[in-house]
Amino acid sequence: MPAENRPWPTELRVTDQGTILAVTFDSGESFELDAEFLRVESPSAEVKGHGPGQEVTVGGKRHIKITAMEPVGNYAVRITFDDSHSTGLYSWDYLLELAHDQGELWSSYLERLEQQGLTRG
Repeated sequence: MPAENRPWPTELRVTDQGTILAVTFDSGESFELDAEFLRVESPSAEVKGHGPGQEVTVGGKRHIKITAMEPVGNYAVRITFDDSHSTGLYSWDYLLELAHDQGELWSSYLERLEQQGLTRG
């Protein structure tokens, strides 16, 4: 999709005492993304690795909270969590992808936790 046609966030708001990121796009779409979901799907190298097949399943984040957000240029936001993780840059496209694929990604995450003997914590 050409950049000029991509949805652009008009509001990012942390709610529910840091456990939810509410995102509204100029397309009219609004989503609520759980802090735990954002943390375990962080675009950081710690979670995604440095290439295909290097992804890491992160457990123990059930009670994680968002403590800060910082804009990065005009294309992303850096989210800081209360476990001090802050290295993932959530581009507007990535936030939209997470919102659209939330159910599938969450189910896959829960399956990986079980397969690896990890828990949400």
